[in-house]
Amino acid sequence: MVSAFSEIQGAHMPLGRKKGKALCMLMMINIFICVLVGVSWKLGHKGGPKGIRIPSKRFWHLTLVSKSFWNKEQQRLDVINNPLINAELFGGSFISLPDWLNDTGPLDPCEADYRVPMQVLDYNTLPKRFQDFLLHMRCRMYPMLINQPHVCDKKPFLLLVVKSLMPHFDRRQAIRQTWGRAGFLANRSVVTVFLLGSTSSVDNFPDLQEMLNHEAKLHKDLLQWDYRDTFFNLTLKEVLFLEWFSTYCPHAQYILKGDDDVFVNTLQIIGFLRGLSKGKGKDLFIGDVIKNAGPHRNTKLKYFIPESVFVGQYPPYAGGGGYLLSGDLAIRLSNISQQVVLYPIDDVYTGMCLEKLGLVPEKHPGFRTFDIEEKYRDNPCIYRSLMLVHSRTPQEMLEIWPWITHPELSCQ
Repeated sequence: MVSAFSEIQGAHMPLGRKKGKALCMLMMINIFICVLVGVSWKLGHKGGPKGIRIPSKRFWHLTLVSKSFWNKEQQRLDVINNPLINAELFGGSFISLPDWLNDTGPLDPCEADYRVPMQVLDYNTLPKRFQDFLLHMRCRMYPMLINQPHVCDKKPFLLLVVKSLMPHFDRRQAIRQTWGRAGFLANRSVVTVFLLGSTSSVDNFPDLQEMLNHEAKLHKDLLQWDYRDTFFNLTLKEVLFLEWFSTYCPHAQYILKGDDDVFVNTLQIIGFLRGLSKGKGKDLFIGDVIKNAGPHRNTKLKYFIPESVFVGQYPPYAGGGGYLLSGDLAIRLSNISQQVVLYPIDDVYTGMCLEKLGLVPEKHPGFRTFDIEEKYRDNPCIYRSLMLVHSRTPQEMLEIWPWITHPELSCQ
């Protein structure tokens, strides 16, 4: 048996030697290339910063600049926040950026940017709300008129955040008496705040500031900033709130954010949150999620966006009527929002920020931002299984809340 094996082995030796020689040649070529690249790298970067290796030739390519204004602004931010490009800018300084990245706008981002009319081709034909938004799109700093710096001192389990307008006194009061009642609910601490901007005579609003100041002293739940409170500035309201949250309420575990015309089943929300694991709760963002959507081009629609401003698909986003997220995620959204250009539709903007974080909002059947079927709207038991429904008047909120809280109501 031994001699037979030796004969077989000997018969295959020439083929083995050929394979061995070929393998050795490939290894030698690879070693030579590695040495050559290493020497070239060192010679090209003798004066570079210590510990940072930067190739002598640019290994990245800027994408073609978009003709749409928002997309172009976002491309600029993406370049500025690209860590590879930053390494070249601050490490080697040999990079030459294209002209469109050289920012010639006003040094103060809150000054009107009068480059915009020249960069948006149909600027003069756009609705006034668009012109105003585009002129001040870079401004994110507005003075705070009313603050509640200690409202979260007890580290609430759930923070209810309600977007409101100055004249909506009745809506805020109905919420305070129903689903937004602060204190302890189902053995969990709940805090409510209302977000407001300022009204202007330009928008045909009477001066209600003194009444609002009185309301703030009475209830201690209003947050107000000095900016024009319009539909397109809802995104600004979102950004300012996230900044406030990071400063004054970073220990709140969860946030329910909604409009002042939604009805929220706070008990259902708390019950859902109590059943979450820590891992699931960290990245929580649920609501009535919209997917595969894009900008409306019909000029008569409220959500009209011209091609000169934005092109492309929207990322998945939760309808702005209301959604639920973790406090941890809110802080991350606040940070990443600095890398996303303000967009005139607030819920889409939040979806853009989530996309930057690599997250997708989760659809939950309990969020009905497009209401429920009319035949079920007067059924008390339906509301016990829902988390949020849009829209309801102050009178309807006061009618529905007892259906949620009264134990004698039996629902099978």
